[in-house]
Amino acid sequence: MNAFAIIPARGGSKGVPKKSIALLCGFPLIAYSIAAAKLSKTIARVIVSTDSEEMAEVARSFGAETPFMRPAEFARDTSPDIEFVQHAIQWLKEHESRVPEYLVHLRPTTPLRKPEDIDRAIEMLMKHKDATSLRSGYEMRESPYKLFGIQDGYFTGLFPQDPRPEYWNLPRQAFPLVYQPDGYVDILKTNFIQNTRTMHGDKILAFVSRNTGEIDKPEDMQFAEYLLRNEQWEIYEWLKKNFGSAR
Repeated sequence: MNAFAIIPARGGSKGVPKKSIALLCGFPLIAYSIAAAKLSKTIARVIVSTDSEEMAEVARSFGAETPFMRPAEFARDTSPDIEFVQHAIQWLKEHESRVPEYLVHLRPTTPLRKPEDIDRAIEMLMKHKDATSLRSGYEMRESPYKLFGIQDGYFTGLFPQDPRPEYWNLPRQAFPLVYQPDGYVDILKTNFIQNTRTMHGDKILAFVSRNTGEIDKPEDMQFAEYLLRNEQWEIYEWLKKNFGSAR
């Protein structure tokens, strides 16, 4: 009972309308995050935080809980994640007198996950008592050292303090590995959030993930669908078994 999943699902979305319930191979995006949490051996409850009754109804139909509705002021385009997380913690404290030690933040916009990876990530954070949180990220194909900004119409390197002449032309092996944070799994410590009013802190445990795609634009759905249809995904099989082949 130390870990609850928290799945955010705002009603408004500019890139993909009603993105969290947009259909991917016949099931709403949010259903894949619910399935991953349900198949986890460590997560005790699956809670969806949403400001939309339509999304809440969809979430409940796939087995998630919606014990509260997210206030509109925490569901704007500009609302930081810390607001809905703090709201969930405060609601649990006030209405259930109990807050889990860990919140496993699963974004619906990263639909494809392995449940065993979630369990492995939770176990990692439990073992590292000094860590303030855990985040996943995948290795970037191109180092930011090889990228340019534009100043007065001219390309300019992003690291002017690098003493190497034209460092951006060096082979990629000359630079440290860098990782793109993603929504694959993000584990928060509720005590840390309540004490500091921040989410991740400065000791973020690294969980190296695979880039399974994030849904920001309509064309991103095509990549996710390709992976879903050409690989074996336990979450997809679970959805088909329990809710039919499509909706």
